[in-house]
Amino acid sequence: MKVLVIGGGGREHALAWRLAHSERITRVYVAPGNGGTALDKRFVQVPHTDPVALREWAQQEKIALTVVGPEGPLAAGVVDEFRDHGLRIFGPTKAAAQLESSKAFSKAFMKRHKIPTAEYETFTDATAAHAYVDAKGAPIVIKADGLAAGKGVVVATSLAEAHEAIDFMLLDNKLGISHNEGGARVVIEEFLAGEEASFIVLCDGRNVAALATSQDHKRLLDGDNGPNTGGMGAYSPAPVVTAEVHARVMREIILPTIRGMERDGIPYTGFLYAGLMIDAAGHPKTLEFNCRMGDPETQPIMMRLKSDLFDLLWHATDGTLDQVELEWDRRTALGVVLAAHGYPLDPRKGDAISGVPAEAPDAVVFHAGTALQDGKLVTSGGRVMCVTVLADNVKLAQQRAYEVAAQVRFDGVQYRRDIGHRAVPARGQGA
Repeated sequence: MKVLVIGGGGREHALAWRLAHSERITRVYVAPGNGGTALDKRFVQVPHTDPVALREWAQQEKIALTVVGPEGPLAAGVVDEFRDHGLRIFGPTKAAAQLESSKAFSKAFMKRHKIPTAEYETFTDATAAHAYVDAKGAPIVIKADGLAAGKGVVVATSLAEAHEAIDFMLLDNKLGISHNEGGARVVIEEFLAGEEASFIVLCDGRNVAALATSQDHKRLLDGDNGPNTGGMGAYSPAPVVTAEVHARVMREIILPTIRGMERDGIPYTGFLYAGLMIDAAGHPKTLEFNCRMGDPETQPIMMRLKSDLFDLLWHATDGTLDQVELEWDRRTALGVVLAAHGYPLDPRKGDAISGVPAEAPDAVVFHAGTALQDGKLVTSGGRVMCVTVLADNVKLAQQRAYEVAAQVRFDGVQYRRDIGHRAVPARGQGA
């Protein structure tokens, strides 16, 4: 059977890579893909990005199953378009994708269904937003209400930083965020202390299958310093998500979300990503929902997945996820993102890339912001690649990942040197 992966980032490269391992699949298409998928003979690039053009192409090619990677096509209604024409596709509808595409929708939903999250208010008026921040104080969190490729959140440690973020998002809109209504909106939340984790599940509308736990690193620089990014690396499993925390998240966050969406008349199908903050007592709160797998969390998770991904997605689109059991590699997977010069605000494009090692059983370089230019690999985005490895523990995974990362060369390359640092003491391996 033929499958289509919509998207062109590292997440989509990893999904396509795992799907290619299925014996039931004859061809994996990626739309539009990237330089890495173009170089890999297991994949075929598709130039379309428009939902209607993709649907027409999928009908013509008799695609058995489509899976959507990024949030943009989901918010544009690609799932609705495919389903309206009888095509099998895994992802949430445009209405359901509001859990991610609108922070205001998401927060109101959580409040209505009593899902634990930070206290918040929503603003369209900058003066009112500034007054609210002055009343609450810092630290405080400012979120743009719309899709911002992981960069629409400012954790302000001072009032000055909070006021600057409000002006940046409400008055300037320099991020070019796609809002759901005519004007700009921000959600201002209380600051939550604790440790972050990514909790990702597959949903078929009623049933849920939890993927392996993971944790990513949002800040650009070592020690969790510098600006927020789309993610500079990730690892799986995440020790902070203990068995007790896992059960609590399913009971208090994931299942109430699926039941709540069903009650609201918007059944949820697709990947559901709950970004969590887990406090010192092990109590989780929801920072945000994403309606797709995280990037770079997908890369380590796909490295650890031993079950047939095609089979899982087929069950998910049949409404029979309750019939599956997921099998995982017991080893640790760890991914280090190699970013372009100037990332995250002004990434440089067009730098030649060399030294990318061939795929190994324990190491894969997943491409994201890469392209072929006159047959040569060049940078084409902020997060260029994710070097992802498997090893017996976090320490060994770190060593292996950085050995591989050191082989890849392009001008201005930047990456963190401490991915996985939180998991090392948690596993009793020293700091």
